[in-house]
Amino acid sequence: MSQGFATRAVHGGYDCRSQGGGSASVPIYQSAAFDMVTANRGDALAAGEIEGFSYSRLSNPTVKVLEDRMSSLEGGKGAVAMASGMAAVSSALLCAAEGGGRLISPVDLYGTSVDAMKTFFPNFGIETDFVEDINDLDAVESLIRDDTRAIFAESVSNPSTAIADVPGLADLAHRHGVALIIDNTVPTPYLLNPIDFGADIVVHSTTKGVAGHGNALGGVVIDAGRFDWGNGRYPQMTQPELIISDERRGSMVSFLDAFGNLAFLNRVHTKYLHTFGAVMSPFTAYLQLTGLETLAQRVTTQVRTAETLARHLLSIPQVEYVNYSGIPEGRHRGDADLQDRLAATMLPKGVGTILSFKVRGGYEQVKRIVDSVHLLAYMPNIGDCRTLIVDPARITHREVPGPCRLSAGVSDDLIRISVGLESPDDLITDLDQAFAVAYQDWD
Repeated sequence: MSQGFATRAVHGGYDCRSQGGGSASVPIYQSAAFDMVTANRGDALAAGEIEGFSYSRLSNPTVKVLEDRMSSLEGGKGAVAMASGMAAVSSALLCAAEGGGRLISPVDLYGTSVDAMKTFFPNFGIETDFVEDINDLDAVESLIRDDTRAIFAESVSNPSTAIADVPGLADLAHRHGVALIIDNTVPTPYLLNPIDFGADIVVHSTTKGVAGHGNALGGVVIDAGRFDWGNGRYPQMTQPELIISDERRGSMVSFLDAFGNLAFLNRVHTKYLHTFGAVMSPFTAYLQLTGLETLAQRVTTQVRTAETLARHLLSIPQVEYVNYSGIPEGRHRGDADLQDRLAATMLPKGVGTILSFKVRGGYEQVKRIVDSVHLLAYMPNIGDCRTLIVDPARITHREVPGPCRLSAGVSDDLIRISVGLESPDDLITDLDQAFAVAYQDWD
């Protein structure tokens, strides 16, 4: 029976009649290890021949429900949960480009993602070719080489809220046998499923809107299960791997041999999660499952409030412009007509819960505004049920080199807001008084 999004957000991956001893909530399986029962069963578990639980660094029943639920909500074939969003992003990109491959990415991304690709991944032999506008498909295509492994973008970028042309990027990537990896953190699965538009891998910081309460870090990698990892660009998928083979019987297999189109997901799970150990705890998974149950209702309210705030900010004389692609006046980056079409076709329920705006007077006025708000909290997170404010150039994008930061529109006079669940009138009142204080001596 086909179920709607809200139903799957509450029930996906868990049936209290057959799991968890009848517990309505998913139990917290706070155990490092699990009884493998017999030697034969333990051998089969270790070989990956059967599903089950032996050690929580490999898999845990609470975490598995979150993985299954997120996979269901995104329309994937499987998922791997991790300890943070950056663990998910880094593992996905490193797995794709492993062994000296290249990535293509815009500069208009969360700061740590840019920093990882620009200054850290090269130490592992992985280079990134950056493009100013990810929707300039000719520019993206010109960067594709024989060793290009993936195109990476945020579906809705942070903090400009520009919408990526996922269908166009997917068509381009697949013509060249390259995977498309999309970070869908800002819209959440409720507003957008990139897999429906051709994405091969979707990553999330579940810390943000998925959890929704700012109380736990997490990330997830979701596989659409349809990309051909055996097309010649991904030698790591075709090399024999001892961890999934039976050396005693002389049987050596690759991830492609063992898992076919799910080779990528299983490599992330078996090599990256298993080896690097960025494991999500059972209690964290429980908190995120609890938040996930109200995702549709929360985001619906927050999107309405974000649109209200965006329009109000446009009426303030000291605001030069507002970045919020959920309204036509807030679509500033890239081709405006394309952004209009993408908003209508990909994100008809809204683009997400963050917005940003540029103020007159530079960084001094930014400091005065963030120091003068009372209801809005000065925090670097997004997707919280509380409304948060931050100056991204100095906080979330501080590690991004100046030219890249400015190219992405992240200047010292930019402020980002992550909209929560408070009354819109109260948020407007708080912002208005902060502007009054910040500009009381303004000529």
